[in-house]
Amino acid sequence: MVGLPSRERMAPAARKLRDVYARVPGAPFYHKTFGLWMCLDTWRQQGLPEGDLAKLFHFDPPGNHSLGQLGWCEAAFAPAFPELPIEDRGETEVVQDRAGRHVLFFKGRRSGFMPEYVDHPVKDLATWEEDVRWRLDPTTASRYADLEARMATARTAADRGLMICQNLVGGYMYLRSLIGPEQLLYAFYDMPEVIHACMEQWLLLADAVIARHQEHVTLDVVFLAEDICYNCGPLISPDMFREFLVPYYQQLLRNIRSRQLDPSRHLYVEIDTDGYAVPMIRPYQETVGMEMMNPFEVASGCDVVAIGQAHPELAMSGGIDKRVLAKTTADIDRMCERILPAMRERGGFIPTCDHGVPPEVPWQNYLHYRERCIEFGD
Repeated sequence: MVGLPSRERMAPAARKLRDVYARVPGAPFYHKTFGLWMCLDTWRQQGLPEGDLAKLFHFDPPGNHSLGQLGWCEAAFAPAFPELPIEDRGETEVVQDRAGRHVLFFKGRRSGFMPEYVDHPVKDLATWEEDVRWRLDPTTASRYADLEARMATARTAADRGLMICQNLVGGYMYLRSLIGPEQLLYAFYDMPEVIHACMEQWLLLADAVIARHQEHVTLDVVFLAEDICYNCGPLISPDMFREFLVPYYQQLLRNIRSRQLDPSRHLYVEIDTDGYAVPMIRPYQETVGMEMMNPFEVASGCDVVAIGQAHPELAMSGGIDKRVLAKTTADIDRMCERILPAMRERGGFIPTCDHGVPPEVPWQNYLHYRERCIEFGD
């Protein structure tokens, strides 16, 4: 099927999710989580019932289908770097990860806390060429080894009306994973030729992989993992954004739109960035036509009600303060009663925690919050 199925033939969750992106006022909430990966061990110790968490917490079935293959928090290397011990520091150790970074871990514990990165693989043009670029070759056969099976699944999802989402690492997140958060800020000034070389390969790889996907399905969403902001605003200037990222984004989107099997299909551009994202809303809208953004971290000053009023054209996800979820049910009620009715009336909003749910949130509190979402959202 090239065109969309009729609304009646769509999976119910797909209808709900499409209404979010279309910003339909008053439409029921689409219910999902940002992620429970940090809290589940603690919740089990607290007596979390065994069984279907989606049913317990009232999550909708998936309304979209993600194609992947292009990274998220780091580049899509094929082959990945080998995981190797680098240095023993007693209670801690430095290990090379699959993205070529040297990471400081506690021995025997490599998850559940923010990693500390000691080194990154790209330091200049020589290290880029010798150690990294060839791992981003779009012709590497292993990238497409299971293509037919994946695309069969994607076609089935498309036939049910699920939104077909091409998610990929965004340019800033990609550069940061290659060069390092602090080093990258200097690199824009000191070695712009390296930045452009990295972004040219980002475009080459993304375009080639997505082109293979588009032979089978029409895309509904291009979803970029960016993390271009910190708690006070953007990490780079508007001029840097337009010089080092925008041309590659615009070319990729032009290519994608020219290949759509269903040329009438609207293509949504979605941006994920932590931190205070408000100053980047207009730049993304003006340069790449962004229509969906998340997760609006409250601790960084993001208020989804205020942002939603200022930007009625923007679909949004997130904005539920994880710190409040760790407080009392009365605190949760006050937050939900301020946010949920206003955003339901506005439309175009998915209530989720403003990042992964931390273990400080008791599972009973999270359940209470989810029940309020159902009360206001269905």
